[in-house]
Amino acid sequence: MLSRANIFVNGLVQGVCYRRFAQINARNLGLNGWARNLYDGRVEVLVEGERGLIEELIKTLHIGPASADVKGTKVNWMEYKGEFQSFQIIDFE
Repeated sequence: MLSRANIFVNGLVQGVCYRRFAQINARNLGLNGWARNLYDGRVEVLVEGERGLIEELIKTLHIGPASADVKGTKVNWMEYKGEFQSFQIIDFE
């Protein structure tokens, strides 16, 4: 089933290549969306694709790259929109 998830990751996740880590893993799973840093120190990931693959990505994001120290993730599931063609790293908004 196609799904969409908005994932918020907290801990030491900025300045440690976390967004690139998310991008590589999402692309390897064939998922589309984006990752961005938030001003409060978290990373936000918006992803679309097969729900099972998104769940696999969430497990990976909870671990993060070796230089990160992930304290937690919060996931909001949403309706699939088919809005993205790839997975990108975006700047603050």
